[in-house]
Amino acid sequence: MELLRSNLARVRIPEPTTRIYKHECCISFDTPKSEGGLFVDMNTFLAFGRDYVGWNYEKTGNPVYLHIKQTKKTIAEDRPSKRPTLLAIGIDGGFDNSDPQYEESYEIVILPDYVNLPFPFVELPEKVRLAVDATLMAEAAERKEQVASWTADKKLVSKYAMDLQQLDNGVVVSPRGWKCAKCDKTENLWLNLTDGSILCGRRNWDGTGGNDHAIDHYKEAGYPLAVKLGTITADLEGADVFSYPEDESVLDPLLGQHLAHFGIDFSSLQKTEMTTAERELDQNINYDWNRIQETGQDVEPLFGPGYTGLVNLGNSCYLAATMQVVFSMRPFCSRYYVEQSLKAAFSVAPADPTVDLNMQLTKLAHGLLSGKYSVPILEDDDKSNAPSSLEGIHPRMFKSVIAASHPEFSTMRQQDALEFVLHFIDQVDRMNIGNPNFDPSRSFKFGIEERLQCPSGKVAYNGRKDYILSLNIPLEKAVNKRELADFQKLKAERDAKGKDVSTDEIVRPRVPLKDCLDCFSAPEEVHDFYSTALKARTTAIKTAGLTSFPDYLVLHMRKFVMEEGWVPKKLDVYVDVPDIIDISNMRSNGLQPREELLPETAAGDGEESPKLLADEVIVAQLVSMGFNYLHCQKAAINTSNCGVEEAMNWLLAHMNDPDIDSPISQDVQTPHIDRSKIDTLVSFGFEEELACRALKASGGNVEQAAEWIFSNPSASAASDMDVTTSGGAAVDTLLPDGGGRYRLLGLVSHIGTSTHCGHYVAHILKDGRWVIFNDEKVGISKNPPLDMGYLYFFERLES
Repeated sequence: MELLRSNLARVRIPEPTTRIYKHECCISFDTPKSEGGLFVDMNTFLAFGRDYVGWNYEKTGNPVYLHIKQTKKTIAEDRPSKRPTLLAIGIDGGFDNSDPQYEESYEIVILPDYVNLPFPFVELPEKVRLAVDATLMAEAAERKEQVASWTADKKLVSKYAMDLQQLDNGVVVSPRGWKCAKCDKTENLWLNLTDGSILCGRRNWDGTGGNDHAIDHYKEAGYPLAVKLGTITADLEGADVFSYPEDESVLDPLLGQHLAHFGIDFSSLQKTEMTTAERELDQNINYDWNRIQETGQDVEPLFGPGYTGLVNLGNSCYLAATMQVVFSMRPFCSRYYVEQSLKAAFSVAPADPTVDLNMQLTKLAHGLLSGKYSVPILEDDDKSNAPSSLEGIHPRMFKSVIAASHPEFSTMRQQDALEFVLHFIDQVDRMNIGNPNFDPSRSFKFGIEERLQCPSGKVAYNGRKDYILSLNIPLEKAVNKRELADFQKLKAERDAKGKDVSTDEIVRPRVPLKDCLDCFSAPEEVHDFYSTALKARTTAIKTAGLTSFPDYLVLHMRKFVMEEGWVPKKLDVYVDVPDIIDISNMRSNGLQPREELLPETAAGDGEESPKLLADEVIVAQLVSMGFNYLHCQKAAINTSNCGVEEAMNWLLAHMNDPDIDSPISQDVQTPHIDRSKIDTLVSFGFEEELACRALKASGGNVEQAAEWIFSNPSASAASDMDVTTSGGAAVDTLLPDGGGRYRLLGLVSHIGTSTHCGHYVAHILKDGRWVIFNDEKVGISKNPPLDMGYLYFFERLES
């Protein structure tokens, strides 16, 4: 006790705003359930596992810790399980995920000799008792940053309900025997509350559901509210009312009155259909992602180093799938696992290692690759000792720090895996500014060169750097056109009879990957191109190629395209991807001996003004949505690189401009920079060159320029992602390069109608076999969906 009293100065009582970590070690994935429990530093309130708490003592000298240990309770075998009534986890009425119950015990531990004192204990100093009580009562920082349980949004009253127009058309709805007015569907039927029409619901992504007749009727007539037949009972709050203009399930306080208009006595109706929420619950209970991905085959679980799953934190499968592939690559394995220990990363981390990207990358790498957390969980009643499941690790701290500079990734909403990979690479690149030899993101980087030739025969070259090669999918190159024609004929016959084609009968276009690659390099006409040689607008021919081949080639398949009206649509297509590809023919060799460059300016035009360069992060995100690269550059420049949303708005407003395809050098120039504004920024301590760049990027606004500098810590270094115009493909010695033959290493596939919904799964070639990584589930893949990838990862084969 005297030892504790002598160290009271190193004990703090936490304030209400203090970040307290007590669920997970900040440098490993140890938890109170781990064998050694968790040690909470009573001065910094950071948590450490048994193997790592000594490092913290060596670094900080803080000796007093609260030791938290959880042991599993014994649960009665006959405990009944409840069916969930809410789309939620961990709350009353939500999913019973069969997690075991734990008992928690506490003690005070004093380092370096690990002297133990029980807690609670009346003889403990009051300061210690108050500090421990406050720590145990406080909500953990881990929970604040990652909501552990999530529920569906509460339904709101529709703004159309109170003044809903109902037609006096004499429609009387019978209490049973309903059928879609436009087909033979007798389930998933919706009653429009304006005109009383009964029509089938939406078609699901997998072909099941209705035929979209109810939504089509709304588009034609504009009647906003519909109620799902079969969900109406005496308890009207349980009825499923949908608002088409609000695009969500809503409450209709006057539903009884609206139903009575069509002769419906709701008190006599019995429930026969699931509500949308209940159907969502049913899908969560019964939907087996492994079955979808593996065509009904049981997946044999795998355990050990490199086979650790990542627990879904709530719509975080985009993170789990991409990080599994990234940490299967040698540069990231070497940088954050083989060459950097946890202790080394912790020793150079700031006072709070939870906010240090280098520390959290090292933690994630060791968690995934060491095998420490990839052990089977045996059920208590399992007599065979066969592994039943894998717990996986929770990447909470990594998600928190990687998303700190991106508002979307910090939410619990589903995100685009492509956008996340680009953001991740950008953050790793920024972290390694000045140390290119230690930057694993370099292995993705390559050069792209575009060649423009006008009718004069003269040429221009534009170069840029990128990390991911986005490919259009030319549906006209499908190799199964005859089968597609037969399927369309069959579908038309079934539609005429009001019947569906079965899932087994659906035929999708099948396009070889080579045609997608050829499409990238194929000649393309650029209309209304201003030729400085001809001094007139004309049509130029554009081709593209790569100036270097990266160590790891990432291909993005543009499966999401914009239809008329800017409505996103997912291409229902297969891409045949071989194990080995050769892109040697895609290399661009720059200006050739007999080629002549287009003049920079026409004679007598005078000197060109300096030009604002497009922010390549903004451009890359717009290009990933399927927009033309030149158009994206213009959008970024004309909005002064303010952000993706501003650039998107400009792009949509100027898509039909007659000069949209004109070279940037002819129509976009940097505004004049006021010398006094440069001097103002210089007086703040910024270099003049950096001040000029910031003012250019912010349209001359001093406040925005200062914010731009703070938001772009790497801006002081020369950016190697800038677009350049030159006479040829000057080889960047900092870029990796080699042969053009690659082997498929892994893919990330997507299920769903949009990149912002659905589910992402990774398949990776490990130890000569394909392995599926589906959140925390890891197992042998018997039928990897190589033709369904959204992102493909290739490793260059050495000659």
